[in-house]
Amino acid sequence: MADNFFARAAELSARGEPFVTATVVRAERPTSAKPGDRAIVTAGGELHGWVGGSCTQPTVLAEAKRALADGQSRLLRLSTAPETQAPRAGLIDLPMTCFSGGALEIYLEPQLPIPRLVVVGDGPIAGALLRLGALMRYRVLAADLDSAPADGAEHIAELSQLAALATPETYAVVASHGAYDEIALGYILRGAPAYVALVASATRANAVREYLAGEGLAPEQLAALKAPAGLDIGAAGAEEVAVSIMAEIIERRRHAPAATAAPVAVAVAPPAEAIDPVCGMSVTIAGARYTHEHDGQTYYFCCPACRKSFAREPEQYLVQK
Repeated sequence: MADNFFARAAELSARGEPFVTATVVRAERPTSAKPGDRAIVTAGGELHGWVGGSCTQPTVLAEAKRALADGQSRLLRLSTAPETQAPRAGLIDLPMTCFSGGALEIYLEPQLPIPRLVVVGDGPIAGALLRLGALMRYRVLAADLDSAPADGAEHIAELSQLAALATPETYAVVASHGAYDEIALGYILRGAPAYVALVASATRANAVREYLAGEGLAPEQLAALKAPAGLDIGAAGAEEVAVSIMAEIIERRRHAPAATAAPVAVAVAPPAEAIDPVCGMSVTIAGARYTHEHDGQTYYFCCPACRKSFAREPEQYLVQK
């Protein structure tokens, strides 16, 4: 089991796919899971491993989805009566989806892809970026047609490889000082990088944009190019310029502005989740297995026990608080 866990984690990491590790750190009987049991939850909502059965899996899947969204680890305590548990700092109390008893504490840790820093060029700024990116634990790749980098970065020998690397996990900086700016940017801007910048003066950057427009790049693709590269911090020298560029990349990663658009009339989509009126759990409506209709309204439940309790005495759970 342990071998399968680590092998799947390594496989997902190698493919650059995000996932969450779930580990049972404490158990109170009766529970089917025990400390040390663990599982992997993929971004697609698949659970591989064991952290308990139907009493825990829906909650783990839901919280794993939230962990991937905010990038934060969390410690869950699942029990049949979370409201009676003594609160502890950093612990999230949630109900089990069945009433077999016991309690589990499960630690969820999101594993996000390591961002790539692609640097095109072999000058002092390019070299400083490679060193700084490695220090900041980016996966650094150097595109230099003349020689392999001496800084331990992965080497990109053909600029055409940039097309496959222009993904949302890639931050690209072209610092070839005119040697092959246009060629490299032509490959990168046709993809979907998280960030792409050109180390050049404003005049040179405008000339590059005009050339790329003539090569058929769309205005929205050209608008993604940041030039000159880096934040305006009054940088002097290659190292300080590299710091200004990495600062801009950090800003893009951590404080990306929310997309804005003109308001348009749209149809309101039906809710994707409902609240189990018995235990308070969120239940995905699509494909819900346990439902009950009362007074013309459908209610959704996390497990058959909740559905049975509601069907027997629905008024008890519909009292307005």
